[in-house]
Amino acid sequence: MHIRTGIFRLLALLTLVTLGDFSVCSAQQLPRENVIEDADNETGFRISSVFQSGMVLQRDRPVQIWGWAKPGQTVQVDFGDTVAETQTVTGGKWRVTLPPMPFSTTPRTMKVSSGDTTRTLTNILVGDVWVLGGQSNMEFELSKVENGALEIVSANFPLIRVLTVPYGQGPEERENFPRLQEWSNWFGRHFRKGYWDECTPEIARELSAIGYVFARRLHMASQVPIGVVDASRGGTTVEAWTPLNDLRNLESEPTQRLLEKFDRKVEEWDAAEDLKKRIADHERWLANQKSLGNEIPPDRVAPPDDLRPGPIGDHNFPGHCFAGMIAPLRGLAVKGVIFHQGYNNAFDGSRGVAMYRDVFPEMIRTWRLALGDPKLPFCILSLCTDGYPQTRDDYCEKMFNAGIGIREAQYRTFQQLVEDGDESIGFVSTYDLRRRWYHPQLKIPAGERAARWALATQYGYEKQLEWRPPAVIGMELAENKIVLKFDAEVGDPEEGTIEGFAIAGEDRRFHPADVEYGVRGTDSRGRTQFDRRQLRLSSIMVPAPLHYRYAWGRNPLANLQKVGNRDVPVATQRSDKWRMEEVPLSVFEDGVPEELTRGDRNRIIQELRAMDQQRREATARLAGRSDQKQD
Repeated sequence: MHIRTGIFRLLALLTLVTLGDFSVCSAQQLPRENVIEDADNETGFRISSVFQSGMVLQRDRPVQIWGWAKPGQTVQVDFGDTVAETQTVTGGKWRVTLPPMPFSTTPRTMKVSSGDTTRTLTNILVGDVWVLGGQSNMEFELSKVENGALEIVSANFPLIRVLTVPYGQGPEERENFPRLQEWSNWFGRHFRKGYWDECTPEIARELSAIGYVFARRLHMASQVPIGVVDASRGGTTVEAWTPLNDLRNLESEPTQRLLEKFDRKVEEWDAAEDLKKRIADHERWLANQKSLGNEIPPDRVAPPDDLRPGPIGDHNFPGHCFAGMIAPLRGLAVKGVIFHQGYNNAFDGSRGVAMYRDVFPEMIRTWRLALGDPKLPFCILSLCTDGYPQTRDDYCEKMFNAGIGIREAQYRTFQQLVEDGDESIGFVSTYDLRRRWYHPQLKIPAGERAARWALATQYGYEKQLEWRPPAVIGMELAENKIVLKFDAEVGDPEEGTIEGFAIAGEDRRFHPADVEYGVRGTDSRGRTQFDRRQLRLSSIMVPAPLHYRYAWGRNPLANLQKVGNRDVPVATQRSDKWRMEEVPLSVFEDGVPEELTRGDRNRIIQELRAMDQQRREATARLAGRSDQKQD
């Protein structure tokens, strides 16, 4: 029990001192650790760190302002034409609500008073506040993307304000966050976090590229002040962004299995035994260095003496990122959220995909509730590309990747919410913004697509802008073809061959499909009139197709979009429900093992490669016969 208490105290310290990434100061000016400039544990009268000079308050909605003071004290907030006051409650917390206000580009002052103390916040605007969520591809800075330099030199937008939330984690929900220079081991430098800043070239270079482009477009179109709150963190999972109690109450077998795994690790963790092993390792290392005659660095002489938190200290422990980075924003009035995540959930095969499909809708629900609006606009940016591009030659092999299932789960979540009557959910595909690196630097188009959704649905541009991906509204089996009907005209924007579909029969052996438009009839001159809302899929390798998949690659061969140069890709999707490990059917005739070994995975990949080889040979034979006929 004493050790467990020590672990939790250590975690509390870690959330303040080992948070993680960003600043405008150089690594030479500051030590290689976080430098806290306004800590969460400040005593006395305080205002939540989210409320600062230079911020943006949400227009047209009641706005809550909160903080802490001595028990029983009266707190007064004076802003614009409104004066609101309250008394502190248990724990010294206070919260006041300002009435809805129209947008204003005029900087205003807020005075917050308690007893003899008054805090003055200046240069506050009223406009729209958007939250950015997800992992590293949302975090990815403007300075690192293609054409980022062009955006940076022109990033003079005094009515766009930026706040990046420092890294924080559970297990307990945090009420506040510090302002600091956050050290990043990854980049070997500090980053500024926890402050509201005006958008300048210097500030914009460190901002999320997607978030910056999104904010720029919204501001340019609406002329409304825009606030961006970046609450993303690299290397995170969907379950880490969902409150732990909600996960425990979720009726989802894969989710409960995951929680049991984490709980078991925590129960088995022995901090004292871990320290004992580390001391022994240190002593062996010292002895080895001395035997080699090596000088021992001064900071390596003393043995370790700290108790490590173990599994509960993992930032991806379920609920931890919500507790550390979303909970401090609880009650903040905002316009909406854009969310880009998925990479770190792509490592557990079909079980991980099934868990994601169960958890993601719950994550969206809990974020909306935390931010005070069950109908809060929320846009899903699907998982981006990774690895070498899929081609017709290696099409089947490149279908074996759980990341594709994560992307499809994101689209199915969108579809489910739309079917349930959710008018505030959005979806943007990013798989066609392809680069081999799992941080594809084509972020500006992704931000533009998210902005198009927001402008069309929240700013009155629905007639000028299209964002909704074309949806399949019907599927028929006709002879040796699958016929798909769409709710919009679709095609390759370059008017070439439509790529990206694969079909399979009962044997679950998917092969890339040849695609033709449906035919409506002929015109007065006898010319064929094609139906661009209908596609007919076939393959010489699949005589009796039952199901289709589209954009089924981590870096997929896929080019289908809404017709009309609208930059709206058809989303990754499928008609089957087969697990990744069950395709093709013949690999595990006695059933798929509970846990795939490396050998099991190799068996599947080898079979998929053989399928690619068989198709190439069949295509070559068919081409040869065609050439003979022409001769």
